Amino acid sequence: MRSTPHKAFVTSALAVAALAAALLPGSTASAAEAAACTPTQVLANGGFESGTSPWTQSSTSVITSRTGQSAHGGTSFAWLDGVGGTHTDTLSQSVTIPSGCSSATLTFWLHVDTAETTSSTAYDKLTAKIGSTTLATYSNLNKATGYVQKSVDVSAFAGQTVSLAFTGTEDSSLQTSFVLDDIALNTSGDTTPPADSTRTPAAPAYTVSLTSNTAGTVWTGHESATFTNASATALTEVYLRLWDNYHGTCSAPPITVTNVTGGTAGALSVACTALQIALPTPLAQGQSTTIGFDLGITVPSGADRFGHDGAFSMIGNALPVLAVKDGSGWHLDPYTNNGESFYSLAADFKVTLDHPTSLLVPATGTSTDTPGTSGRTVTTATASKVRDFAWAAGPFSKISGTSPGGVPVNIYSVSGISSSSAQSMLSTARSAVDAHAGRFGAYPYGELDAVIDNNFWFGGMEYPGFVLDLVSTTALTHEIGHQWWYGIVGDDEYNSPWLDEAFTDYATDLAQGLSGTNCWNSVSWASSAEKITNSMAYWDAHSSRYSTVVYGYGKCALHDLRRLIGDSAMTTLLRNYATSHWYGVSTTAEFKAAAQAATSTDLTSFWTTHRIDG
Repeated sequence: MRSTPHKAFVTSALAVAALAAALLPGSTASAAEAAACTPTQVLANGGFESGTSPWTQSSTSVITSRTGQSAHGGTSFAWLDGVGGTHTDTLSQSVTIPSGCSSATLTFWLHVDTAETTSSTAYDKLTAKIGSTTLATYSNLNKATGYVQKSVDVSAFAGQTVSLAFTGTEDSSLQTSFVLDDIALNTSGDTTPPADSTRTPAAPAYTVSLTSNTAGTVWTGHESATFTNASATALTEVYLRLWDNYHGTCSAPPITVTNVTGGTAGALSVACTALQIALPTPLAQGQSTTIGFDLGITVPSGADRFGHDGAFSMIGNALPVLAVKDGSGWHLDPYTNNGESFYSLAADFKVTLDHPTSLLVPATGTSTDTPGTSGRTVTTATASKVRDFAWAAGPFSKISGTSPGGVPVNIYSVSGISSSSAQSMLSTARSAVDAHAGRFGAYPYGELDAVIDNNFWFGGMEYPGFVLDLVSTTALTHEIGHQWWYGIVGDDEYNSPWLDEAFTDYATDLAQGLSGTNCWNSVSWASSAEKITNSMAYWDAHSSRYSTVVYGYGKCALHDLRRLIGDSAMTTLLRNYATSHWYGVSTTAEFKAAAQAATSTDLTSFWTTHRIDG
């Protein structure tokens, strides 16, 4: 969502088998089989708010809401040990991890409260096991004043039904309490996005290391990008999109790329937002290579998706990413300030950010902090199958919570945002992420960070696992909806903006209990050329109509489709469509085909009436 203030509130699942084999050596699974994973959260009652079932506990006092400890979220928690004498407590649940899912992650919040005074001896221990495998062990040495989130990769157990068990043991004196809450086991998609031989470079992996100045407004370092050619046509070049050069000039660009390795830098084009890199030798189908370069980022002043609002820097679209080449050729569309131009394939990122300890750095993916040099912290953020990467830096106020479904949520507020507003946004985010996940598939990005600043002129903006927003329930619900419609189910945002904006506004209505009754009745077209499916080239020339048509008419068309084919069929259609395009790319033609397959009613006149072409 890139909006003006008034609108802030408002299948190619079949793969070429040879290509799949080339991209996944040794793999015999077809794309249809790979897409069989329906992302989900497989552990029940992880927040202990629904009694004790289906947990098995060693005593009736393990799952509790008694005084002495507190919940991470809600009112109930699991309290193991804490008796101050020789004691063992256990807590377990049988879980089935689907075989079609490549990623399975166990997360839980742990608070260790101890009377032990040693800093070297682990007298009391908590062990987390799955089946007979020990996942992690904690002890009185892990004591902390509050909860700390733990995350463990359990993908190796895909296709198995196993027992997840926590065992706490105390020695003869000095109590240690191991308090657990908001446990989740999330599974997500196939190993690679749905194969499509026309979209390349495929399977990008970016490794980035940057160091900031004291204010967090200048970042310098290195980036490398490894990728595979998925196309039958050999690649002789690639393009990097330096999107944020829109915010400067070609003589003084805010994004600089120098010292390129693995290729030869050509000329900047498209107002200096595209950089050609000629490859040393043609890259054949199935072959991979790596390019690297030194990177400089200077954040301009302004409360923007790339800009600093006083001491608070928002750094969206600053990392160069590979442009996409498909059946239409290289997509080198211009930047648009009215919406989005971004079209990128799902990628893996590992980003290391060295910054002053006084600055908090929320970012895409899951982050860990380690001490740097004097007065500095190194934040390492890792993210899998995301389309781009964004972060912020500043002396934010931070509050955290977990959705009932087990998603960790962090709210970062600039100065001037009241604590009550921040709490309201935390409540909205916790509710919204579960509402969308329940309809379209489990949220796969680990934690969710939201940066709140009422000075944002554009309303809100989405990035994978990271959103910018005003204090607005509707806008934040919308931006979180984009995690599915743009983030997980991608699209060419410049040429088909309705595929993420209309679908996200429709999802926002559903999450807020709005049915869009009679909303199509208020449609009034400005001209015969105006269509829901027009590109940003059209909307940049007719900017006053962009919000009305793409967001408003777009979501009303989807409400109309639901009324035509029925609630159940529409629910199934969108969930199956998301699953089959998980980490892939959606097109209007594919959605129309999927919708037609979901009903016996001929939809030809529906598409014409609603001006959905493609």
